[in-house]
Formats: sequence, C-alpha cells, structure tokens
Amino acid sequence: MSGTIDTDAFSARLRARAVKVNERQLLIARIGASEQAADLKEPANCDGFGRIRHFVRDHGSDWPRNPLPIDPASRALGLRDEDTLDAQVFQNAACNWRCWYCFVPFRLLDAVEDTGAWLRAEDLVDLYLREPEATRRRMIDLTGGQPDLVPEWVPWTMEALRARNLGGKVFLWSDDNLSNDYFWRYLSNAQQELVATFPAYGRVACFKGFDDASFAFNTEADPTLFSRQFDLFGRLLSTGMDLYGYVTLTTPNGTGIDDAMARFVDRLQAIHENLPLRTVPLKIGAWGVVKKRLASFPESRTELYNRAMVNQQRAVEAWNRQLEARFSSDLRATSIVDVPMRPR
Repeated sequence: MSGTIDTDAFSARLRARAVKVNERQLLIARIGASEQAADLKEPANCDGFGRIRHFVRDHGSDWPRNPLPIDPASRALGLRDEDTLDAQVFQNAACNWRCWYCFVPFRLLDAVEDTGAWLRAEDLVDLYLREPEATRRRMIDLTGGQPDLVPEWVPWTMEALRARNLGGKVFLWSDDNLSNDYFWRYLSNAQQELVATFPAYGRVACFKGFDDASFAFNTEADPTLFSRQFDLFGRLLSTGMDLYGYVTLTTPNGTGIDDAMARFVDRLQAIHENLPLRTVPLKIGAWGVVKKRLASFPESRTELYNRAMVNQQRAVEAWNRQLEARFSSDLRATSIVDVPMRPR
C-alpha cells in the first residue's frame, strides 16, 4: 500500500469481505498454497488451512524471554513448565495494517477469495480433530491476518469446542492489533461474556510501537491511532478476560528513545500499574517472507527498516531499565500468569 492507511474505512471494507455472519463463515487463509508455506518448519496441515507454530521462550541473551502463550497455556492445561510449546494455528485472510515485519504475505491479508476459503469455526475444529491424536497439539491459536476484524471467530470457536466436549481441554489463544472497537460493536452481550469467562482462553493485544512515530512507521497507519491502542486495551481489560500485551520496538529514530520509553511505560501503568509486567517485547528479524519483502523495496527504504531492527536493541534496553526502576526484583521474577492485573 502507499500513503497512510485510512484504518476505519479499510477495516469496514475488509470485514465486509472476510465474514458472512448469517452463514457463520469466515474467510480462512489457505496457508499450504501460499508463499508462507516455504517458511514453515512442518508442512501445512488441516487440508492446507492450518500450520503448527513452535512458540519458544528464549530469543537470545540480549532479549527478554517470551513466556507467551507458553505459560498461560501450560497453567490452564496443567502442563509442566517448558521452554517451548506448539500450537495448531489458523489464520483469517484479512488485516487492516501493513506492518513491514509481518511474516504473512500481504496478499493473504487482502481478504480476496482466491487466497482462502469460506469455513465455519466448526469446520476448523473438525479439521483439528482429524489430525492424528498422538501428534495433535492441545492449543489452538487464532491469528491472521487480524482476528478482531471478525470478532465472532473467537466465540464461534468456543461454542464449537464446547459442543465437542473440548471446553477447558484445549487452550484457545488469539491476538488483537488494537485497531478497532469491533468486539463491542458486533458481539452480543452474551458473546462478550462467553469470551471473558471461557476456561482456558487467553488473548494478547499488540502495541505496534512505543510512540506515535514508531507506531506509524511500523503499521502505515495514522500516528494519532497510537493513543487508541491504549483506550482499546483498557476496554478489553475491563471485560475480565485473561489479557496480555506485546510491543514491537522497531523505530528508525535512534534519538530520544529513553524519554519515549518512559512515557510509553507511564501510559501502560495508567491502564494498570502492573501492565508492563504482562507485556512482552517482540524481537523483529528479517527472514523468509519478510526478507523477500525488504529486498523488493528501494535500497533507501530497506536501509530504514534495517536501521529500525538495530534500534530495537537500544529500545529494549531502555524498556529493561524502566522495569528495573519501577518494579522489585521479586515482582519482575513472578510468572506472567501470576502478575495481578484485575480491572479497576
């Protein structure tokens, strides 16, 4: 895309192409027939609509460990603590932002029918159950794309799991890019309550930068929407759902990082004083689809993204200093699932 994305208008267009509410159908990406398939460590499964994701805790000695969704899933399922955990992934075929570091080919985000197929949540759960029981993962990850463009996907999946006596036996995980209010606009009160109270469910919402400039650089969205991310996170937290945060720290600007990070953590703590301890920085790298995408840009633009990946190291060091200054060592060592963050 070129220029700044009109997020609200683009979201509405994508939603119209990505869900058939009356038929309870969603446009699901056919991963196995896409460019993304070359990046998979295991072949696509579930008739090409699924993939296995290997979540790992460690991302190098220079980066904070990532316990998501390993710790919430392990706690919910009664598993012992491990440094890796696999999930069965399905992707919806729509997203309203174009994060340059996204590992999904942009064509799979455009809600065009030839990149996927219309499936119900029940169909996806049945595809999951058709996988060999011995190797079937106990976590389902609904991602994208952008699941919150079609918020019905999560409660529909919960209903499908319950109907098959899997509620609480399979951990359900979904992500949210904090760009719209569709959770409240399109879900009934009963659906919202189901999402908030369903056993063995967790959601992670991603802050796409630590100031308005890095946010706009990362998403191609209007920088004023950075503030909306905090408002939406607060509203999600107020539902009582088990909620966590991601943040991407890539920025082309290497100056003023410490001050910007202090303000970012201030804004997290304005939502809840412990939110920084339930927020995990994501380490961005160029591989597979991302590497190919960067190579297609003019050299000057590619250099900007390479610089952003270098600057994220300075940003995460600033992040670490903020947490050390604001929280005791005991609280920082607490498992992310045990960090208290009840809605105010």
